[in-house]
Amino acid sequence: MMGLSDASIGLVLVLVALSLAGCGGQEAPREQPNFTRERPGFTQDRAAADGAALRFTDIAREAGIDFVHVTGAFGQKWMPETIGSGGGFLDYDGDEWIDLLLVNSAEWPGHESGRPAPTARLYRNKGDGTFEDVTVRAGVDLTLYGMGAAFADFDADGDTDIYLTAVGDNRLLRNDAGRFTDVTAAMRVSGNNLAADAPPAWSSSAVWVDVDRDGWLDLFVANYVRWTPETDIYVTRDGKTKSYATPEGYKGESSRLYRNLGGRGFEDVTDAAGVFNPEGKSLGVAVADFNADGWPDLAVSNDTQPNFLYMNAGDGTFTDIGIAAGIAYDEVGRARAGMGIDVGDINNDGKQAIAIGNFAREPISLYTQVGDGALFQDRAGAARLTRPSLLSLTFGIHFADLDLDGRLDLLAANGHIEPEINAIQQDITFAQKPQLFWNDGKQFVDIGDQAGAAFAEPIVARGLATADIDLDGDLDVLITVNGGSPRLLRNDTESAGWIRLEFEGKSPNRQAIGAQVAVWAGGVAQRRMVRTGSSYLTQSDATALSIGLGAASQADSVLVRWPTSGIVTRVGPIPAGETRIVRE
Repeated sequence: MMGLSDASIGLVLVLVALSLAGCGGQEAPREQPNFTRERPGFTQDRAAADGAALRFTDIAREAGIDFVHVTGAFGQKWMPETIGSGGGFLDYDGDEWIDLLLVNSAEWPGHESGRPAPTARLYRNKGDGTFEDVTVRAGVDLTLYGMGAAFADFDADGDTDIYLTAVGDNRLLRNDAGRFTDVTAAMRVSGNNLAADAPPAWSSSAVWVDVDRDGWLDLFVANYVRWTPETDIYVTRDGKTKSYATPEGYKGESSRLYRNLGGRGFEDVTDAAGVFNPEGKSLGVAVADFNADGWPDLAVSNDTQPNFLYMNAGDGTFTDIGIAAGIAYDEVGRARAGMGIDVGDINNDGKQAIAIGNFAREPISLYTQVGDGALFQDRAGAARLTRPSLLSLTFGIHFADLDLDGRLDLLAANGHIEPEINAIQQDITFAQKPQLFWNDGKQFVDIGDQAGAAFAEPIVARGLATADIDLDGDLDVLITVNGGSPRLLRNDTESAGWIRLEFEGKSPNRQAIGAQVAVWAGGVAQRRMVRTGSSYLTQSDATALSIGLGAASQADSVLVRWPTSGIVTRVGPIPAGETRIVRE
């Protein structure tokens, strides 16, 4: 391993910036498949024969995950009841086994059941296939009308902190050696517009991201609509009874951006940074470097409003180019009901694709980068995503290489917002099956029916995240459920070769959030970013990257561009099955 300065490795920097075709004398990557070309005679049976025999087993109950999401519904059908729940994966105690946090909502004031108040739940991974509930011991047994979560070490003390989004004040929980303290007020990150006449915000997803590259992790909070019990709107689908509302009748609420002031507090820079937009009704946010300039950009999915693409100017400001980039609307100029969002290099060609989950009768969007700039075209149809996702209402959406063949697959967590929808629209159900789209190199193939019972049972799914909870190399899956119990899906696929990469950055960004990684194996470069957020209300494991090698016996070379300094570290070769710690 060796550290290299910008001046001495300009060529390598260009490589890691995703714009080069070779690596230090290694074989250049072969021509990559393109989703605009169809594969003649392709069938789902052929997919299974070609290696997509993915298998998952729901182990939530046997692993000790006894969480039940509480919506607080009492017959009035208040809008927030349809949106949760979230959570995700973090290593809260630093033992390298990935733990699990689940966010709960609450009962509405005046309508309590008399049972103990619901709280978030933290489960410690015991390393033997089971989890221990450490909620009370860790101090996360707080009640709020929670939505989602994001995890990172904001104060650079070496442990992972928790940010919870909610209807009303969000919560920042500082981790002090495994015990959490609510420091929201001191840090001034409630998620609200602090104007005197502004109602409390309804926050959804959040990401930790170092927008100014000073090493301290900043916080972007996606806010949804201006709703209170007093302003709840009566909506009916059948003309007889009240239904859950969609956001058209409510004003939007601007998302907030908080700049980290050396771990001692945060400054609300929403207006100064150019991300104030009260027209946004934001539910998802993903981080990527879309123009390969080393500065993190933000893609934001909005519900019935145009999606945003905030490009980082590198001077503390962002410009929304969503319309010009082609991701704001669908192909006929309509704003869809955007829910979850994720970004990935699905072709291993250095170009990004943005997947967005949408409402029923609005298929998944797959905005794929074309050309060399930040210009996108929706290629969901060419990728064979449109028809199988048309009737689903997709909240969580996430790219992950589930069979470790070196290509990113796509997961979708589905479920409607209206329990009685089937009586009105007989082709749409309230509970819906999750979907698994296998990337065969030319298109996505829906193979959920082959992936085990977990993908055959309809549920009211919301969040979606992945982590290697048993450290066997492949990624396991969390699906959160609105008003029910989550699914924890162990990956039992006979996978190809893999390597696991862990990162140690220099303080204050010890977790190396924002690092850009290129892994070369078999003449192909896979590109990833160490990041938080994405999907919907959830966070996947940000402590490591699991990289599939396919048929290759090793990763020939790994290049890591560190987020603050821009310095590149090169390691390798790394044999299949090895975990490697890369240090800045």
